[in-house]
Amino acid sequence: MRSARRLLLVAVSGLALTTGAFAAPAFAFDQAAPAAASAQVAPSDPWPQAASDIPADPAVRFGLLSNGMRYALLRNATPPGQASFRLRIDAGSLMETDDQKGLAHFMEHMAFNGTKDIPENEMLRILERLGLAFGADTNAFTSFDQTAYVLELPNTKDETVDASLHVLRQMMGDALMAPDAIDAERGVIVGEERTRNTPQLRVLKTQLGLLAQGQRLAERLPIGDLDIIRTAPRERFVAFYDAYYRPSRATFIAVGDFDVDAMEAKIRQAFGDWTPKAADGPEPDLGAVAPRQPETAIIVEPGVQSTIQINWIKAPDLAPDTVAERTLDLRRSLGLAVLNRRLGEMARADNPPFLGAGGSYQSLFNSLDAGTIAVSFNPGEWKRALEAVEQEGRRLSEHGVTDAELQREITDYRTALQNQVATAATRSTPALANSLLGAVNDDEVFTTPQESLALFEAGVKDLTAAQVNAAVAPVFEGEGPLVLFSSPVPVEGGEAAVTAALEASRQVPVSARAEQAALDWPYTDFGTAGVPAERTEVADLGATLVRFPNGVLLNIKPTDFRDDQILVSARTGIGELGLPADRVTALSLANPVLTPGGVGKLTLDEMTRVLSGHVYSATAQLGGDAYVFSGATRPEDLQLQMQVLAAYLTDPGLRAAPFEQIKTFFPQLLQQLSATPAGVFQRDGSGLLASGDRRETFPTAEEVAAMSIDELRAGVPAALAHGPIEITVVGDVDVDAAIAAVASTFGALPARGPAPTPAPASAQRRFPAPDAAPARLTHEGPADQALGFVAWPTTDQIGDRTTARQLSILSDVLQLRLNDEIREKQGLAYSPNAGSNSSDIYPGYGYVSVTAQTPPEALPKLFETVDAITADLRDNPVSEDELNRARLPAVERIRRSMADNAYWLQQLSEAQSEPASLDQTRSQIAVLESVSPADLQRLARQYLTPAAAWRLEVVSDKAPAAPAQ
Repeated sequence: MRSARRLLLVAVSGLALTTGAFAAPAFAFDQAAPAAASAQVAPSDPWPQAASDIPADPAVRFGLLSNGMRYALLRNATPPGQASFRLRIDAGSLMETDDQKGLAHFMEHMAFNGTKDIPENEMLRILERLGLAFGADTNAFTSFDQTAYVLELPNTKDETVDASLHVLRQMMGDALMAPDAIDAERGVIVGEERTRNTPQLRVLKTQLGLLAQGQRLAERLPIGDLDIIRTAPRERFVAFYDAYYRPSRATFIAVGDFDVDAMEAKIRQAFGDWTPKAADGPEPDLGAVAPRQPETAIIVEPGVQSTIQINWIKAPDLAPDTVAERTLDLRRSLGLAVLNRRLGEMARADNPPFLGAGGSYQSLFNSLDAGTIAVSFNPGEWKRALEAVEQEGRRLSEHGVTDAELQREITDYRTALQNQVATAATRSTPALANSLLGAVNDDEVFTTPQESLALFEAGVKDLTAAQVNAAVAPVFEGEGPLVLFSSPVPVEGGEAAVTAALEASRQVPVSARAEQAALDWPYTDFGTAGVPAERTEVADLGATLVRFPNGVLLNIKPTDFRDDQILVSARTGIGELGLPADRVTALSLANPVLTPGGVGKLTLDEMTRVLSGHVYSATAQLGGDAYVFSGATRPEDLQLQMQVLAAYLTDPGLRAAPFEQIKTFFPQLLQQLSATPAGVFQRDGSGLLASGDRRETFPTAEEVAAMSIDELRAGVPAALAHGPIEITVVGDVDVDAAIAAVASTFGALPARGPAPTPAPASAQRRFPAPDAAPARLTHEGPADQALGFVAWPTTDQIGDRTTARQLSILSDVLQLRLNDEIREKQGLAYSPNAGSNSSDIYPGYGYVSVTAQTPPEALPKLFETVDAITADLRDNPVSEDELNRARLPAVERIRRSMADNAYWLQQLSEAQSEPASLDQTRSQIAVLESVSPADLQRLARQYLTPAAAWRLEVVSDKAPAAPAQ
């Protein structure tokens, strides 16, 4: 669970195959050779490069089986030894008939619930024994126009690949859809609908109704119709499955560390005998964009962000992906980038007219194209926001972009593409698989980064501002404008007032934008470069540890995981430990103010302008026991990256604009969190679990209103002035270059001195005492939504992390039990979740927890079931099979992480201040692999006891009082 402070930051800014012995598979593979090739069946869509003048990536093998199934294979060794599978069906909710609404998504669930070769409930267990965790590595999703199945393979051994392919083949062609399995899954789908029935979803329904009026898109949300979900007979499932789950509508994507020839042979073996059982399903009539007059729709929904969207719609552009199309898109994108930069600068100015705004152009599922300007604001301030974005959009349409603005966007666009070229050889396998899936679904040619850069350079050669203006102007033309106003409170004057305000704004003349003054980067001299006092090599971890005389510590690990990627972090001070535990201070708003506030001599916008063309980033935030400054860069910009972070540390901007913005937005944030049980739990849960520690408790609107920027300006610099700075650099970095970059920045600063000592009360955290009845919170959403939570106090992971790691496996076993019992057997909750949290700051503090969203009447059953599950964990050792199904995915997650720079940035971040952490890193996998059933039973008996359990329920304020328990 995210703490209140971290949630605030987010708010402001969906067969045991081990290395040793092998268990017998739960199914037999068909080793017979595929049948002789028959007449070629055409796929539902050809590869887009067949109708394009853009060359596809030659490293991808695009193929077609005789039954019409397409496949795309790409060898990629980042991370090594792993693979990502995607299997896409060219059908989604748009293909449903009126009496099938929701069955495309329901069918996605049923594909996991029993096939000809694999019994119900065994499929996920097979994959877990291979090291794939449900949700993280085994997943699927249904959209309007596609259904996709996702597998992340921890290795590319024959056993793993063959089993995974067989599972997918069974799901695609041999799902049983047994009536009792369908009936059991209905509750899961209803639970998913209940969980997803948020204010934001209800706004989406209104938006589609406005934009796609009279079109199929407006009435085919994937979640469907609850009446149909509850009552549809098996025959309707079979009809949809047979019509659309067919090889000619399937595209298999495999990316990973494998031999492409061998993978191709396996795919032909696995899918070559797949034949359709019925006629191909029809392509739906999506309807046409009808002539529309200006129209305003208002949806009043407590818990939504106050937002206005101004939309212009037109018939979809269904032209093939060509150089001409991409050139047009590039010009349009550059123009919109200028607009969005202007709007961003307006939002970050003093007394801004809105919280945030942006322009976009997108195609919605081949149904319509929409140009949009969207703006968010505080309740009651809609007219000023509407006028500001309407006039800024019109300013772009009437006066266009300046050449300086265009060149800046070209520079940044080029830099990003050049960086993609430089990192192409070490792109992430899952990211590549997702990109291929996206290209297939969007009917776009999958190109190399080099080709994308070449197309860009050709597109911007001799490009003029006039050409960009001509391309971007149609974004704000078409049917409409159609205005969607989402508000948590009624809008005075209703639609007529909004329409009148928009028309009045359109009569206001707008002038061309003024040129901006040139700027220089002023943070190049931090003093005399420091000379390292000590340098130590940690050979087994590939790390170099350096100490400077002024108290700066530097940890460096060169890697070859990602070409041209360097991650940097700098820690100092004591973070939240320096704050009082009994009262809220303005420093609780440090996170949403530090980074947007820029640095002393430059605003954030001025920084991005003066550093255009460079690859750097900066995030500054108040952490649990330190202030942390982090960024990502490339070798040629490492010196600049260090200058940026050092500037944030020594001269933070702490400007009033972001501070005042969060203060005015805060009441709206509280209202949004109050609208759902999950929001209320995020708002209040962490504080309750910390026994009221105010650092973990969301402040009230009154407390925030009383805060002063002066307290922040006094407190943050004081907190940053003392204590060693520990810097960690990981990635494509030269050790000496990293030392030099730190020496001239952080190493040149005055001596730091020791870190302050936290007050005794601030260094403690207590788990809440259990009570006979669950604690209760209320939300303001629908009466049928509730959340149940159970937690048991455990321990910390300070110094020795062994117990914490064992507890993580216990929580993974608990997760398996929740999936089996609460989700599948009882259908109480769509996504019950177990987790383990062990503090690395507060001695003795930690907990194992269970969270589930249910209807309120199911809360007693939820708590009863959790009690029964934990009782069994105490009374009986888990089986070796269940232990492996929990442990193997956890081990594979760590192994996968160890091939990523972010993992090592975290692991080495306290390599010198906490040297024992190095041994904990070394032992991580060994500890997890050595966990035994006896260990888990011992921990369950020690911690998961009824007397220690703390319970919480979140119910609607509209729900009737629960009966006494």
